[in-house]
Amino acid sequence: MSSHLALTPHHDGSALYVSSPAPALGDTVRVRVRVPEAFGPVLAVHTRSNPDREPRYAVATPVANVDGWEWWEAELQVENPVHGYRFLLSLADGSNVWLNATGLHRIETLDSEDFRIVTYPAAPDWAANAVMYQIFPDRFARSAAADGRQPPEWAVPAAWSDEVVNVGPDTPRQFYGGDLAGIAEHLDHLVRLGVNLIYLTPVFPAQSNHRYDAQSFARVDPLLGGDEALAALVSAAHERGLRVIGDLTSNHSGDAHEWFRASHRTPGAAESEFYYWLDEAQERYVSWLGVPSLPKFNWNSDELRRRFIDGEGSVVAKWLKPPYSLDGWRIDVSNMTGRYLDEDLNELVRRTARRTMLEANPDTILLGESTNDAASDFPGDAWHGAMTYANFTRPVWGWLSEPGRPAPGGIGMALGTIPSYSGEEVYAAHVRFTAAFPWRVRLHNMNALDTHDTPRFLTNARPGTVPVAFGLAVTLPGIPVVFAGDEFGLTGSDGEHSRTPIPWDSVAAAEPTIDLYSRLIHLRTVHPALNSGGIRWLHAGSEVLVFVRETAEESVLVVAARGDFSVTLDPHAFAGNPVTLFGEIGAVRSSHGWTLSGSGPAFGAFALPGVALPDFAEPGAVLALE
Repeated sequence: MSSHLALTPHHDGSALYVSSPAPALGDTVRVRVRVPEAFGPVLAVHTRSNPDREPRYAVATPVANVDGWEWWEAELQVENPVHGYRFLLSLADGSNVWLNATGLHRIETLDSEDFRIVTYPAAPDWAANAVMYQIFPDRFARSAAADGRQPPEWAVPAAWSDEVVNVGPDTPRQFYGGDLAGIAEHLDHLVRLGVNLIYLTPVFPAQSNHRYDAQSFARVDPLLGGDEALAALVSAAHERGLRVIGDLTSNHSGDAHEWFRASHRTPGAAESEFYYWLDEAQERYVSWLGVPSLPKFNWNSDELRRRFIDGEGSVVAKWLKPPYSLDGWRIDVSNMTGRYLDEDLNELVRRTARRTMLEANPDTILLGESTNDAASDFPGDAWHGAMTYANFTRPVWGWLSEPGRPAPGGIGMALGTIPSYSGEEVYAAHVRFTAAFPWRVRLHNMNALDTHDTPRFLTNARPGTVPVAFGLAVTLPGIPVVFAGDEFGLTGSDGEHSRTPIPWDSVAAAEPTIDLYSRLIHLRTVHPALNSGGIRWLHAGSEVLVFVRETAEESVLVVAARGDFSVTLDPHAFAGNPVTLFGEIGAVRSSHGWTLSGSGPAFGAFALPGVALPDFAEPGAVLALE
């Protein structure tokens, strides 16, 4: 890969290219493709759709010629809830080339790699502008009220300054006592950072510090302050312009859960149908990855669905309505939910949950954890975005980590070792693992450098690469994620070790890193092109990546470098004169185009003008070249 990317025919699902991001079934949508003049004469452009799995072609018409690019527009009737399409370009030499979500191809392409228009209800408008801050409640902050609470029997109490125990039986039992009121007391810190969406890992009572082994979904853990503390936290967050989402385990409960206790060894109990039993006595049962404390839900049960995900009386609905008013859910292990042997109820579960959310509080988001190739579960029908590592986290780690470092647990790298990637391979991996997502799902995938399940990025990072890594998180399509403590420069060797108590007495020492995160987050939130703008890759080299995010109103040019670099882009790669927004990247114009150069590691962003195009034509209108 090289600078030839800058002069490649391009389409994505953003507003520059698609007239309606959320059409209804049967609507007519207009789509555009841009072709550089340097590509050579194009005699004709067609769209190839696949309604009801039968190919259908539509003729595109040239509508504009802007800054060395010819724009073609075609009309599509959206005939399925997920409507796939690609472009066929007929060239002057008699050949044809296909353009789909993976790029340009001489041979026919796969339907699974088509661009996609989706008719299911869209995510709330605020979601594309979200910057997420993930909080592990036991380790964020203790309020004064926490001091008066008696630790539970399962807990091994720890002082806030104690080292995290990440190996052995005490790992899930080490209890620091952070609570929801403690989070509320530090909302000013989040406002300073510029984040606008808090993601709380589970808050329900459990027998561990991580609380993924819920004892009940009907109440908030009293150790966190109970139901009233959650309502107060969400209310305080909303007053400061922050939203809050919770975390549900749709794949399993804890073995101390009231539903499991009612049915374990009790054939005939109403809750027996909630789980998979391996013997008639209901002694043995299926569990998550064989962990006995996490019995797996059987979603064949109508009653389980009624209690948990279906309707206004369900768990899903309860916490989205006043007085709690959560702004959505992140679903744990969504990829395994509803799947066991020859059964696959995943689609039923996710669609039911989303329908309930729309009825209870339509202004909410639903995110699903699926840590690998996630796209097949994310057609836009329910999950608005994926908590996944294949399209962002692992490629960025492979490029910016010290070679050969171990990567135990969570991040899912092959054989537990961080690979060594070139910039070309980062680009290739990102394209491969985002191609099958509809555009609007891509906008809501989580761009996480690390989470509570992974080592912290800084632990293995090459010196000076944090601005590059987090810069990519805030500028690539998706929701940037800060795992609480990253802005303090915390490290952690695995997912357990990364769950470090926040060192609030070290704010002054962490000022440079906090300021870095804040400036990058505000870069994201201030510029609409970085929230919903299209993305066009301009260069992928071993040491540097260059792309532009574009809207009609503005564009942002992004340069991310691991080492020293000098890249010259064709004069038509982008329009206008770059104005520095962040970083110290050189940008010099010559007759050959723009040369971007600098010493790495480095991250930079530049303001560019928007893409000036005529409005989309009305369906059925006759278009003419301008």
